[in-house]
Amino acid sequence: MKNQIIPSIIANSQEEFNERIRKVNSGFYQLDVMDGKFVKNKSLMFDFKLPKGKKYEAHLMIRNPEKWIEKNWMKFDSIAFHLESTKNPDKLIGFIKNKKRKVGIAINPQTNINKIKIHLNEIDFVLVMTVNPGKYGSKFISLMLNKVKQIKKIKPDLEVEVDGGISDKTIVKALKSGANKFVVGSYIQNGENPKKALAKLKRIVKA
Repeated sequence: MKNQIIPSIIANSQEEFNERIRKVNSGFYQLDVMDGKFVKNKSLMFDFKLPKGKKYEAHLMIRNPEKWIEKNWMKFDSIAFHLESTKNPDKLIGFIKNKKRKVGIAINPQTNINKIKIHLNEIDFVLVMTVNPGKYGSKFISLMLNKVKQIKKIKPDLEVEVDGGISDKTIVKALKSGANKFVVGSYIQNGENPKKALAKLKRIVKA
């Protein structure tokens, strides 16, 4: 299973979005969509335009994501919605799969993986939050890596992403737990040289 570093983007204007994309220069990005309700902060709550020739994953930290997905699914290669944000995950999974997009379920630190067991055969990946979501720079919660181990024990061939507090130190722990995709925000965006930071993480996991 291929390892992958995925830079995450938080932005409140097209200009800020373009600058964050430019700083990293990756072929694949995760866009953090936040409504100020499901989490405190807001991000990408405008009619954003995406540069062509890249791949994008939407991480939806929003309440009732159904309408957003109906409007924006075509812009993305994969979509992850939070189990905690919807009353009908099966309907969302079906809709996204019917659009030939990869679908993932994200879970907050407080959510037990028993709540997603029933869906593991239907989805392409699980996104395990290793911070309380909503902003760059939150502290890594190493205890969450037990969830990665549990998921891989139940379904070894399922891709698992970890998101939050990923750095050159914590990524080693996440890799050993069984994760193969690593979403990285502040370590790249707030570093002195974002491109070098990305390259260093790729070397560590040999992505």
